[in-house]
Parts: sequence; structure tokens; C-alpha cells
Amino acid sequence: MFLDYFALGVLIFVVVTIFYGIIAIHDIPHLIAKSRNHPHQDAIHIAGWVSLFTLHAIWPFLFIWATLYREDRGWGMRPDGKLPTQTEANAQIVRLRARIAELEGQLPAREIV
Repeated sequence: MFLDYFALGVLIFVVVTIFYGIIAIHDIPHLIAKSRNHPHQDAIHIAGWVSLFTLHAIWPFLFIWATLYREDRGWGMRPDGKLPTQTEANAQIVRLRARIAELEGQLPAREIV
């Protein structure tokens, strides 16, 4: 009789622990977003709750979304952490357009059928 109640207690403890673990895991992206002062932290938090209903299928995307932003560099992906200035971006666009024109000039002329 004692072992029946003990087994029931262990079963309830395991179920409650797993339930709490799932809830705690789903909230990790929101905690990351909150610590980084992410501009979309509320959306990440809501999407985390939605991910409970999708069996955490979108959770990896939330994790990536939360970790992409850093307050010191924003969304920038440059290694030095600085965003390109407008002048640098415009110069790069001009270089890329010139390169495209050069490559298009190297293509042999095709006859239209």
C-alpha cells in the first residue's frame, strides 16, 4: 500500500517537473531579448507562448530572432560592430552596379528565337 502512494507521488512529481521544464524552456528567447533590450521583446514573448501550441516547432527561430539584436550594434552584422554610413553604402551600391554592367558586357549576345 505504501509503495502505491509513493509511486503516485513520484509520478506526480515527474509530471509537474516536466511541465515546469517545458514552460521554463519556452521562455528562454524572451529572457535573452529582455537582457539585450530587444525592440521586439513583447512579440518574442507572445510567440514563445504560441510555440507551446506548436510543440516548440518555432522555438529555434525565436531563439535566433532574440539573439540577432544587440543593443550596442543593433542589427549590424559587421565584425567591427559598426553600421555602414550612408556614404559607404552608396559607394558599395555604385561599385556593385558597375560590376554588374561589366559582367553583362562579357556575356555573348544571344539571338532571340
